[in-house]
Amino acid sequence: MSKVKLTDVKKIYNGGVVAVHDFNLDIADKEFVVFVGPSGCGKSTTLRMIAGLEEISEGTIEIDGLVVNDLQPKDRDISMVFQNYALYPHMTVFENIAFPLRLRKTPNEEVFQKVKEVAEILGITEYLNRKPRALSGGQRQRVAIGRAMVRNPKVFLMDEPLSNLDAKLRNQMRAEIILLRKRIDTTFVYVTHDQTEAMTLGDRIVIMKDGYIKQVGTPDEVFDWPHNLFVAEFIGAPKMNTFKADLVREGDDYYVKAFGAKILVDGQKGDMLKEKHVENREVILGVRPEHVVLAKQGEGIDVTIQVNEMMGSELHLHTITTDGTQIIVRVPTVSLSHEERAKLTNGEMIRISFEGKVMHLFDPESENNILI
Repeated sequence: MSKVKLTDVKKIYNGGVVAVHDFNLDIADKEFVVFVGPSGCGKSTTLRMIAGLEEISEGTIEIDGLVVNDLQPKDRDISMVFQNYALYPHMTVFENIAFPLRLRKTPNEEVFQKVKEVAEILGITEYLNRKPRALSGGQRQRVAIGRAMVRNPKVFLMDEPLSNLDAKLRNQMRAEIILLRKRIDTTFVYVTHDQTEAMTLGDRIVIMKDGYIKQVGTPDEVFDWPHNLFVAEFIGAPKMNTFKADLVREGDDYYVKAFGAKILVDGQKGDMLKEKHVENREVILGVRPEHVVLAKQGEGIDVTIQVNEMMGSELHLHTITTDGTQIIVRVPTVSLSHEERAKLTNGEMIRISFEGKVMHLFDPESENNILI
Protein backbone atom coordinates (compact mmCIF):
# COMPACT_ATOMS: atom_id res chain seq x y z
CA MET A 1 0.00 0.00 0.00
CA SER A 2 1.25 3.48 -0.88
CA LYS A 3 -1.21 5.98 0.55
CA VAL A 4 -0.19 9.57 1.24
CA LYS A 5 -2.13 11.83 3.59
CA LEU A 6 -1.51 15.54 4.17
CA THR A 7 -3.35 17.11 7.10
CA ASP A 8 -3.35 20.88 7.72
CA VAL A 9 0.11 21.17 6.19
CA LYS A 10 1.54 24.67 6.18
CA LYS A 11 4.88 26.11 5.06
CA ILE A 12 6.03 29.40 6.58
CA TYR A 13 9.39 30.85 5.61
CA ASN A 14 11.51 33.23 7.70
CA GLY A 15 9.85 36.61 7.81
CA GLY A 16 6.38 35.11 8.07
CA VAL A 17 5.83 34.46 4.36
CA VAL A 18 3.28 31.65 4.03
CA ALA A 19 4.00 29.55 0.93
CA VAL A 20 1.40 26.82 1.58
CA HIS A 21 -1.81 27.30 3.57
CA ASP A 22 -3.61 24.46 5.40
CA PHE A 23 -3.10 21.84 2.69
CA ASN A 24 -5.39 18.81 3.15
CA LEU A 25 -5.34 15.85 0.74
CA ASP A 26 -5.70 12.07 0.78
CA ILE A 27 -3.87 10.30 -2.05
CA ALA A 28 -4.99 6.72 -2.61
CA ASP A 29 -2.77 3.72 -3.24
CA LYS A 30 -1.58 3.65 -6.89
CA GLU A 31 -3.29 6.97 -7.67
CA PHE A 32 -1.69 9.49 -10.04
CA VAL A 33 -2.24 12.96 -8.57
CA VAL A 34 -1.05 16.12 -10.31
CA PHE A 35 -0.38 19.45 -8.55
CA VAL A 36 -0.86 22.25 -11.07
CA GLY A 37 -0.89 26.02 -10.92
CA PRO A 38 1.06 29.14 -11.91
CA SER A 39 4.61 29.82 -10.73
CA GLY A 40 4.77 30.59 -7.03
CA CYS A 41 1.52 28.81 -6.14
CA GLY A 42 3.22 26.40 -3.70
CA LYS A 43 2.99 23.17 -5.70
CA SER A 44 6.73 22.35 -5.74
CA THR A 45 7.07 23.37 -2.09
CA THR A 46 4.31 20.90 -1.19
CA LEU A 47 6.02 18.14 -3.18
CA ARG A 48 9.35 18.87 -1.47
CA MET A 49 7.65 18.65 1.93
CA ILE A 50 6.36 15.18 1.01
CA ALA A 51 9.89 14.25 -0.05
CA GLY A 52 11.45 15.64 3.13
CA LEU A 53 13.49 18.24 1.27
CA GLU A 54 11.50 21.08 2.89
CA GLU A 55 10.66 21.21 6.59
CA ILE A 56 6.97 21.27 7.48
CA SER A 57 5.99 24.33 9.54
CA GLU A 58 2.65 22.89 10.71
CA GLY A 59 0.51 19.82 10.11
CA THR A 60 1.37 16.18 9.38
CA ILE A 61 2.33 14.08 6.37
CA GLU A 62 1.71 10.34 6.48
CA ILE A 63 2.90 7.62 4.11
CA ASP A 64 1.05 4.34 4.65
CA GLY A 65 -0.18 5.58 8.04
CA LEU A 66 3.30 6.47 9.30
CA VAL A 67 3.89 10.14 10.16
CA VAL A 68 7.06 11.11 8.29
CA ASN A 69 7.47 14.73 9.43
CA ASP A 70 10.77 13.97 11.18
CA LEU A 71 12.07 11.26 8.83
CA GLN A 72 14.97 11.94 6.49
CA PRO A 73 14.22 11.66 2.73
CA LYS A 74 16.16 8.38 2.49
CA ASP A 75 13.92 6.84 5.17
CA ARG A 76 10.58 7.74 3.53
CA ASP A 77 10.73 5.10 0.77
CA ILE A 78 10.11 7.68 -1.96
CA SER A 79 11.92 8.48 -5.20
CA MET A 80 12.01 11.87 -6.87
CA VAL A 81 12.65 13.01 -10.42
CA PHE A 82 13.80 16.62 -10.72
CA GLN A 83 13.32 19.22 -13.44
CA ASN A 84 17.07 19.44 -14.16
CA TYR A 85 17.68 15.63 -14.21
CA ALA A 86 20.38 15.87 -11.47
CA LEU A 87 22.57 13.20 -13.07
CA TYR A 88 26.20 12.63 -12.08
CA PRO A 89 28.21 13.78 -15.13
CA HIS A 90 31.26 11.60 -14.35
CA MET A 91 29.19 8.41 -14.14
CA THR A 92 27.86 6.27 -16.98
CA VAL A 93 24.14 5.82 -17.49
CA PHE A 94 24.45 2.40 -15.86
CA GLU A 95 26.12 3.80 -12.75
CA ASN A 96 23.67 6.70 -12.51
CA ILE A 97 20.74 4.28 -12.46
CA ALA A 98 22.55 1.88 -10.12
CA PHE A 99 23.57 4.61 -7.64
CA PRO A 100 20.62 4.20 -5.20
CA LEU A 101 21.24 0.44 -5.13
CA ARG A 102 24.96 0.95 -4.48
CA LEU A 103 24.08 3.14 -1.48
CA ARG A 104 22.03 0.26 -0.09
CA LYS A 105 24.96 -2.13 -0.69
CA THR A 106 22.81 -4.25 -2.98
CA PRO A 107 24.66 -7.33 -4.32
CA ASN A 108 26.22 -6.81 -7.77
CA GLU A 109 24.15 -9.52 -9.43
CA GLU A 110 20.92 -7.88 -8.24
CA VAL A 111 22.16 -4.43 -9.33
CA PHE A 112 22.87 -5.66 -12.86
CA GLN A 113 19.49 -7.38 -13.09
CA LYS A 114 17.47 -4.40 -11.85
CA VAL A 115 19.32 -1.83 -13.99
CA LYS A 116 18.85 -4.05 -17.04
CA GLU A 117 15.10 -4.39 -16.38
CA VAL A 118 14.64 -0.63 -15.91
CA ALA A 119 16.72 0.19 -19.01
CA GLU A 120 14.61 -2.15 -21.13
CA ILE A 121 11.35 -0.61 -19.89
CA LEU A 122 12.63 2.91 -20.69
CA GLY A 123 14.31 1.97 -23.98
CA ILE A 124 17.80 3.12 -22.95
CA THR A 125 19.69 -0.20 -22.93
CA GLU A 126 21.97 0.93 -25.77
CA TYR A 127 23.05 4.02 -23.78
CA LEU A 128 24.13 2.27 -20.56
CA ASN A 129 27.85 2.85 -21.22
CA ARG A 130 27.50 6.50 -22.21
CA LYS A 131 27.99 9.57 -20.02
CA PRO A 132 25.06 12.02 -19.61
CA ARG A 133 26.75 14.65 -21.82
CA ALA A 134 26.43 12.26 -24.79
CA LEU A 135 22.62 12.04 -24.39
CA SER A 136 19.73 14.18 -25.59
CA GLY A 137 17.39 15.90 -23.12
CA GLY A 138 14.77 13.18 -23.50
CA GLN A 139 17.34 10.44 -22.96
CA ARG A 140 18.68 12.15 -19.84
CA GLN A 141 15.17 12.40 -18.46
CA ARG A 142 14.68 8.67 -19.01
CA VAL A 143 17.88 8.01 -17.07
CA ALA A 144 16.62 10.20 -14.21
CA ILE A 145 13.33 8.30 -14.20
CA GLY A 146 15.24 5.01 -14.29
CA ARG A 147 17.30 5.98 -11.25
CA ALA A 148 14.06 6.68 -9.37
CA MET A 149 12.38 3.49 -10.60
CA VAL A 150 15.18 1.11 -9.68
CA ARG A 151 14.49 1.55 -5.97
CA ASN A 152 10.89 0.33 -6.40
CA PRO A 153 9.64 3.12 -4.10
CA LYS A 154 6.27 3.37 -2.38
CA VAL A 155 5.74 6.87 -3.81
CA PHE A 156 7.08 8.34 -7.03
CA LEU A 157 7.50 12.15 -6.94
CA MET A 158 8.08 14.13 -10.13
CA ASP A 159 8.81 17.88 -10.10
CA GLU A 160 8.15 19.39 -13.56
CA PRO A 161 10.19 16.63 -15.26
CA LEU A 162 9.27 17.68 -18.81
CA SER A 163 9.65 21.46 -18.59
CA ASN A 164 13.18 21.46 -20.08
CA LEU A 165 12.14 19.51 -23.19
CA ASP A 166 10.95 20.93 -26.51
CA ALA A 167 7.27 20.57 -27.47
CA LYS A 168 7.71 17.40 -29.56
CA LEU A 169 9.76 15.61 -26.90
CA ARG A 170 7.37 16.77 -24.18
CA ASN A 171 4.43 15.15 -26.00
CA GLN A 172 6.42 11.95 -26.49
CA MET A 173 7.58 11.77 -22.87
CA ARG A 174 4.06 12.48 -21.63
CA ALA A 175 2.82 9.43 -23.50
CA GLU A 176 5.73 7.38 -22.14
CA ILE A 177 4.92 8.40 -18.56
CA ILE A 178 1.33 7.19 -19.07
CA LEU A 179 2.65 3.82 -20.27
CA LEU A 180 5.27 3.74 -17.50
CA ARG A 181 2.61 4.30 -14.85
CA LYS A 182 0.77 1.18 -16.03
CA ARG A 183 3.93 -0.91 -15.83
CA ILE A 184 5.31 0.06 -12.42
CA ASP A 185 1.89 0.44 -10.72
CA THR A 186 2.77 2.69 -7.78
CA THR A 187 1.56 6.00 -6.35
CA PHE A 188 2.56 9.11 -8.33
CA VAL A 189 2.60 12.75 -7.24
CA TYR A 190 3.45 14.96 -10.18
CA VAL A 191 4.01 18.73 -10.29
CA THR A 192 3.56 20.87 -13.40
CA HIS A 193 2.54 24.36 -14.46
CA ASP A 194 1.23 22.92 -17.75
CA GLN A 195 -2.52 22.25 -17.57
CA THR A 196 -2.32 19.97 -20.64
CA GLU A 197 0.05 17.67 -18.72
CA ALA A 198 -2.27 17.78 -15.73
CA MET A 199 -5.36 16.90 -17.76
CA THR A 200 -3.73 14.03 -19.67
CA LEU A 201 -1.76 12.43 -16.82
CA GLY A 202 -3.75 12.81 -13.63
CA ASP A 203 -6.41 10.60 -12.08
CA ARG A 204 -7.07 13.69 -9.98
CA ILE A 205 -5.81 17.24 -10.28
CA VAL A 206 -5.02 19.60 -7.40
CA ILE A 207 -5.25 23.17 -8.70
CA MET A 208 -3.36 25.69 -6.56
CA LYS A 209 -3.07 29.46 -6.35
CA ASP A 210 -1.11 31.56 -3.83
CA GLY A 211 -0.54 28.53 -1.60
CA TYR A 212 -4.21 27.54 -1.44
CA ILE A 213 -6.02 24.60 -3.01
CA LYS A 214 -8.65 26.05 -5.34
CA GLN A 215 -10.15 22.71 -6.43
CA VAL A 216 -9.45 18.97 -6.37
CA GLY A 217 -11.12 16.71 -8.90
CA THR A 218 -10.83 14.46 -11.92
CA PRO A 219 -9.93 16.09 -15.25
CA ASP A 220 -13.60 15.91 -16.29
CA GLU A 221 -14.78 17.49 -13.03
CA VAL A 222 -12.44 20.48 -13.09
CA PHE A 223 -13.17 21.10 -16.79
CA ASP A 224 -16.96 20.70 -16.71
CA TRP A 225 -17.65 22.01 -13.19
CA PRO A 226 -14.99 24.55 -12.15
CA HIS A 227 -15.66 25.68 -8.57
CA ASN A 228 -14.44 29.22 -9.16
CA LEU A 229 -13.35 31.67 -11.82
CA PHE A 230 -9.64 30.94 -11.34
CA VAL A 231 -10.06 27.23 -12.12
CA ALA A 232 -12.41 28.03 -15.02
CA GLU A 233 -9.84 30.28 -16.68
CA PHE A 234 -6.78 28.19 -15.79
CA ILE A 235 -8.07 24.88 -17.16
CA GLY A 236 -8.64 24.83 -20.92
CA ALA A 237 -6.75 26.30 -23.86
CA PRO A 238 -7.47 28.91 -25.03
CA LYS A 239 -8.85 30.00 -21.67
CA MET A 240 -12.56 30.37 -21.00
CA ASN A 241 -14.30 33.52 -22.25
CA THR A 242 -15.74 35.50 -19.32
CA PHE A 243 -17.87 38.63 -19.24
CA LYS A 244 -20.52 40.41 -17.17
CA ALA A 245 -24.15 39.44 -17.77
CA ASP A 246 -27.57 39.43 -16.10
CA LEU A 247 -29.35 36.28 -14.95
CA VAL A 248 -33.14 36.69 -15.00
CA ARG A 249 -36.03 34.38 -14.16
CA GLU A 250 -39.18 34.37 -16.24
CA GLY A 251 -41.75 31.91 -14.93
CA ASP A 252 -40.00 28.56 -14.55
CA ASP A 253 -37.16 29.43 -16.91
CA TYR A 254 -33.87 31.25 -16.47
CA TYR A 255 -32.21 33.39 -19.12
CA VAL A 256 -28.86 35.11 -19.44
CA LYS A 257 -28.85 38.55 -21.04
CA ALA A 258 -25.60 39.67 -22.67
CA PHE A 259 -24.64 41.70 -25.77
CA GLY A 260 -28.30 42.33 -26.55
CA ALA A 261 -29.03 38.60 -26.71
CA LYS A 262 -31.29 36.56 -24.42
CA ILE A 263 -30.21 32.94 -23.99
CA LEU A 264 -32.18 30.22 -22.19
CA VAL A 265 -30.23 28.34 -19.50
CA ASP A 266 -31.41 24.82 -20.26
CA GLY A 267 -30.44 21.26 -19.41
CA GLN A 268 -28.96 20.30 -16.04
CA LYS A 269 -27.83 23.84 -15.26
CA GLY A 270 -31.33 25.23 -15.78
CA ASP A 271 -32.72 22.54 -13.46
CA MET A 272 -30.12 23.36 -10.80
CA LEU A 273 -31.01 27.07 -10.89
CA LYS A 274 -34.67 26.15 -10.28
CA GLU A 275 -33.78 23.82 -7.40
CA LYS A 276 -31.69 26.55 -5.76
CA HIS A 277 -34.41 29.19 -6.37
CA VAL A 278 -31.77 31.63 -7.60
CA GLU A 279 -33.00 35.23 -7.78
CA ASN A 280 -32.38 37.73 -10.58
CA ARG A 281 -28.80 38.88 -10.29
CA GLU A 282 -25.62 39.98 -12.00
CA VAL A 283 -23.23 37.16 -12.90
CA ILE A 284 -19.92 36.57 -14.60
CA LEU A 285 -20.79 34.41 -17.57
CA GLY A 286 -18.21 31.88 -18.74
CA VAL A 287 -18.21 30.11 -22.11
CA ARG A 288 -15.35 27.96 -23.40
CA PRO A 289 -14.06 28.87 -26.89
CA GLU A 290 -14.96 25.40 -28.23
CA HIS A 291 -18.59 25.97 -27.20
CA VAL A 292 -18.92 29.19 -29.20
CA VAL A 293 -20.18 28.51 -32.74
CA LEU A 294 -20.62 30.47 -35.94
CA ALA A 295 -24.27 31.56 -36.19
CA LYS A 296 -26.53 31.92 -39.19
CA GLN A 297 -27.26 35.30 -40.72
CA GLY A 298 -29.71 37.25 -38.54
CA GLU A 299 -28.99 35.16 -35.41
CA GLY A 300 -26.54 35.42 -32.52
CA ILE A 301 -24.12 38.21 -31.60
CA ASP A 302 -22.19 40.50 -33.95
CA VAL A 303 -18.41 40.34 -33.54
CA THR A 304 -15.43 41.48 -35.60
CA ILE A 305 -12.44 39.20 -36.20
CA GLN A 306 -9.23 40.78 -34.91
CA VAL A 307 -6.85 37.83 -35.28
CA ASN A 308 -7.27 34.52 -37.12
CA GLU A 309 -4.86 31.84 -35.85
CA MET A 310 -4.57 28.76 -38.05
CA MET A 311 -3.82 25.83 -35.70
CA GLY A 312 -4.13 23.01 -38.25
CA SER A 313 -7.21 21.10 -37.15
CA GLU A 314 -8.95 24.27 -35.97
CA LEU A 315 -9.04 28.04 -36.22
CA HIS A 316 -8.75 30.28 -33.17
CA LEU A 317 -10.71 33.44 -33.94
CA HIS A 318 -9.97 36.35 -31.59
CA THR A 319 -13.02 38.56 -31.95
CA ILE A 320 -14.42 41.72 -30.38
CA THR A 321 -18.05 42.73 -29.78
CA THR A 322 -19.50 46.16 -30.50
CA ASP A 323 -18.99 47.13 -26.83
CA GLY A 324 -15.33 46.08 -26.84
CA THR A 325 -15.60 42.65 -25.19
CA GLN A 326 -13.14 40.09 -26.51
CA ILE A 327 -14.39 36.57 -27.30
CA ILE A 328 -12.26 33.68 -28.58
CA VAL A 329 -13.91 31.14 -30.89
CA ARG A 330 -12.49 27.69 -31.72
CA VAL A 331 -13.71 26.51 -35.11
CA PRO A 332 -12.85 22.99 -36.40
CA THR A 333 -11.44 23.41 -39.91
CA VAL A 334 -13.11 20.17 -41.03
CA SER A 335 -16.48 21.85 -40.55
CA LEU A 336 -15.66 24.63 -43.03
CA SER A 337 -15.56 24.68 -46.81
CA HIS A 338 -12.65 26.45 -48.50
CA GLU A 339 -14.97 29.38 -49.32
CA GLU A 340 -16.21 29.64 -45.72
CA ARG A 341 -12.66 29.58 -44.35
CA ALA A 342 -11.59 32.31 -46.78
CA LYS A 343 -14.26 34.64 -45.38
CA LEU A 344 -12.89 34.40 -41.82
CA THR A 345 -10.29 37.14 -42.29
CA ASN A 346 -9.11 39.91 -39.99
CA GLY A 347 -11.59 42.81 -39.91
CA GLU A 348 -14.50 40.65 -41.11
CA MET A 349 -17.76 40.90 -39.13
CA ILE A 350 -19.36 37.54 -38.26
CA ARG A 351 -22.12 36.31 -35.97
CA ILE A 352 -21.57 33.86 -33.11
CA SER A 353 -23.78 32.07 -30.60
CA PHE A 354 -23.66 29.59 -27.72
CA GLU A 355 -26.19 27.41 -25.94
CA GLY A 356 -27.38 27.84 -22.38
CA LYS A 357 -26.37 24.32 -21.34
CA VAL A 358 -22.66 25.09 -21.87
CA MET A 359 -22.61 28.32 -19.84
CA HIS A 360 -20.85 28.69 -16.49
CA LEU A 361 -22.18 31.23 -13.97
CA PHE A 362 -19.99 32.86 -11.31
CA ASP A 363 -20.67 35.34 -8.52
CA PRO A 364 -18.99 38.70 -9.36
CA GLU A 365 -17.78 39.22 -5.76
CA SER A 366 -16.70 35.79 -4.50
CA GLU A 367 -15.95 34.50 -8.05
CA ASN A 368 -17.40 31.14 -6.97
CA ASN A 369 -19.61 29.02 -9.23
CA ILE A 370 -23.19 29.82 -8.15
CA LEU A 371 -24.36 26.28 -8.96
CA ILE A 372 -21.85 24.55 -6.60
